[in-house]
Amino acid sequence: MSINAVNSNGKVTAGHLKKTAYLYIRQSTLRQVFENTESTQRQYALRQRAVVLGWPAERIEIIDCDQGQSGASTGEREGFQKLVAEVGLGKAGIVMGLEVSRLARNCADWHRLLEICALSGTLILDEDGLYDPAHFNDRLLLGLKGTMSEAELHVLKARLRGGILSKACSHYPTNRFRRGPSLTPFSVSWNMITSRAPSRCAALVSLTASIRRTCLKDS
Repeated sequence: MSINAVNSNGKVTAGHLKKTAYLYIRQSTLRQVFENTESTQRQYALRQRAVVLGWPAERIEIIDCDQGQSGASTGEREGFQKLVAEVGLGKAGIVMGLEVSRLARNCADWHRLLEICALSGTLILDEDGLYDPAHFNDRLLLGLKGTMSEAELHVLKARLRGGILSKACSHYPTNRFRRGPSLTPFSVSWNMITSRAPSRCAALVSLTASIRRTCLKDS
């Protein structure tokens, strides 16, 4: 269903158009910001959807100060915190993000935003369509999207962690280091490493350090 068709059903009202449209833009890492330029362009292009719905260009605000920040939490995302505050103050007519995962990969943060949007009469728009969190069916669909976004992050972490551990274990002739409950990327002892093949010690230390840096990042 097109945005125009959805708008004809009355979701966008004059009251919404009097308020500001907020476009939230985020990439999870600085590497993605520099390399995934197509995704960034698609996110900025979503601004045109607000224009089509009736918002004047001067009433569309872009929040892109969270570039390079993970969506798993809001602790270091000043842009998201500002967005939630503006919605809570009733200044937002619509919140836009290319995908749910751009706004939050944490169900608690996502559902908190949905609740505030529902109370303040703020619409939500993504690449797929336009939603009113005050309507049950729309809120149900948005809730499912948030759950899928968090689950996707869990799967990505598990794959990354499993791949790095598999590569680390491949430096040894046996799989003995895979066995037992004590094997975690953070509990490989220095004695266990150095008592085995010394020439492979540096490689394993480097790989376990890599886990610390990357395993908790989303994609």
